[in-house]
Amino acid sequence: MALQYPNFAFDIQHTDPKSGARIGKLTTPHGTIETPNYIFCGTKATVKGVTPDQLREAKTDIILANTYHLMLQPGADLVERMGGLHKFMGWDGPMLTDSGGFQVFSLGEGTMANEIKGKAKGHDNKSLLSINEEGCVFKSYIDGRKIKLTPESATHIQQQLGADLFMQFDECTPYHVDKDYTARSMEMSMRWGDRCLAEFERRHDGSQAMYGIIQGGVHEDLRKISAEYTASRDFFGTAVGGCLGGTDEEMELVVRGSLPFADPSRPVHFLGIGQLKDIFRFVRLGVDTFDCVIPTRLARHGTAFMKGVPGETINLKNARFREDNTPLDEDNGVSASCNFSKAYIHHLFKAHEMLGMQILAQHNIAILNRLMREVREAIKAGTLDELEKEWLFK
Repeated sequence: MALQYPNFAFDIQHTDPKSGARIGKLTTPHGTIETPNYIFCGTKATVKGVTPDQLREAKTDIILANTYHLMLQPGADLVERMGGLHKFMGWDGPMLTDSGGFQVFSLGEGTMANEIKGKAKGHDNKSLLSINEEGCVFKSYIDGRKIKLTPESATHIQQQLGADLFMQFDECTPYHVDKDYTARSMEMSMRWGDRCLAEFERRHDGSQAMYGIIQGGVHEDLRKISAEYTASRDFFGTAVGGCLGGTDEEMELVVRGSLPFADPSRPVHFLGIGQLKDIFRFVRLGVDTFDCVIPTRLARHGTAFMKGVPGETINLKNARFREDNTPLDEDNGVSASCNFSKAYIHHLFKAHEMLGMQILAQHNIAILNRLMREVREAIKAGTLDELEKEWLFK
């Protein structure tokens, strides 16, 4: 008998006749959201620089937390005793957790994210001690202790954390490895996926749902095999993960090589991608949700997402904003975007005041939420091309 997800649903409401873009309703025990949508990264059980109330003011629908970081601090056992992530962090909406695989295999101590996305030529991941069929052993970046993570333990930890949606455990291969390694890794991740499902089913109570992850690097034939695997198993949703290539064009080929072979009735999540141009490119290919740390990371460096400007952003630390009395964007409808001048934000960063980062964090979140609302309306109206011209500077 197939694995059931009684408190979850994904209902496709509308499909764009000119592309693969679609409008859906994703139902979870903590609420229903419309898709396409953006999932904001609350890595260590907090979206950096904003409170849950500020997330709600910015009309945020869904957030995520990171298994790797939370298993190390404060630990899944404590989060479970505190009533799960929703109660622990004061967020009552839908939530997702990743499996920790990306961080274990690629980030290590926060050094290899670009290698996964093809922007670097290799890096020695000193935190990963061993990897085999059983799982992996790595060193904690907090205290150096050795930790073993397996498909079973990654699944159990995510069940303890209690997010609505979570990911299978997989190996995330970097850009520089050859096709043979990528194929062996993909096959192991498929076997790990079966073990995750078996472990998930042992404790399944209808409160959570699992995504399978399409791997295969930049190789279209491997992506097809992995996508067909996810479709053949009882995952609730599908995620596109792993190495995504070195260019936008290569990333698009990865998605084009994956989604035609995935189950079309399941929600599709694109792991770790989320610039404005990516939203338009990949909703057309059938992606339903995105996540990325970039909105709050840019904010911490003085950078704001803006509609219709070159490069999608402006840097408020630049001297040209020293006497600019205009707000960031009054159409966003949140205090961060409406109530502070660019000159004031420029001053805050020059004075090394935390408030500057907090203002830009909420602004960036609000503008991405607004973009996703406008994207959904444009898909319904058949005006996605026109909306893209409004948002992206050509």
